[in-house]
Amino acid sequence: MNTSVRNTGRLLTAALRALLVLTVVCGILYPLTVTGAAQLLFPGRANGSEVKTDDGKVVGSSLIGQSYLLPKKDPDDPDEAARPDLRWFQPRPSNGLGTNSVNTQYSLILSGATNRSGDNEDLIQWVKDAKEAVVRDNSVPGHEVRPADVPADAVTSSGSGLDPHISPEYAKLQIHRVAERHNLGVERVEKLVADHTDSRILGFIGEPRVNVLQLNIALKKLTGV
Repeated sequence: MNTSVRNTGRLLTAALRALLVLTVVCGILYPLTVTGAAQLLFPGRANGSEVKTDDGKVVGSSLIGQSYLLPKKDPDDPDEAARPDLRWFQPRPSNGLGTNSVNTQYSLILSGATNRSGDNEDLIQWVKDAKEAVVRDNSVPGHEVRPADVPADAVTSSGSGLDPHISPEYAKLQIHRVAERHNLGVERVEKLVADHTDSRILGFIGEPRVNVLQLNIALKKLTGV
């Protein structure tokens, strides 16, 4: 009986020691080491790839898309449709989870795609409506946008619904509208888009892309709005 109690006591003592050691190693030393290395080697990424203005104000993350909308006419009306603020470059559509989703207009609660087939009637109608809106919003006097010019990312959401990038084609499609709204020359806005167009990673991975948040920050700096 005494031997059994002593053995049990030794096992409990060993278990407690193992728990203490593993807690210190895995719960304290390892996280501190990894966090310290990340802060030293990749501070921007470790802190969420924050995007800051020149005065140091954090305005978002380069990994998460944002919406650029006008305030609602009636803030208490849940059925009032959101209207894009056409002074700014617009991101991809973000109604990835559909009308029953909380993930409309980049609400950072859920993310996800539609999971609808290409012949789904709702999806087809969404794309048609989105294309009509893109043509209407971006056509300005002297520059008419043709439906054939609207790229796929202008009318479809990404797999996550939170893509911060648009294609250079979609950015270029918006140039005349942005230039008109800010009384800027088209050439200046074209250069702004070109300066904020990222090439393929290592020259062959992915596609050229434009980060909408960073582009709009540069536009705001240029216009002084």
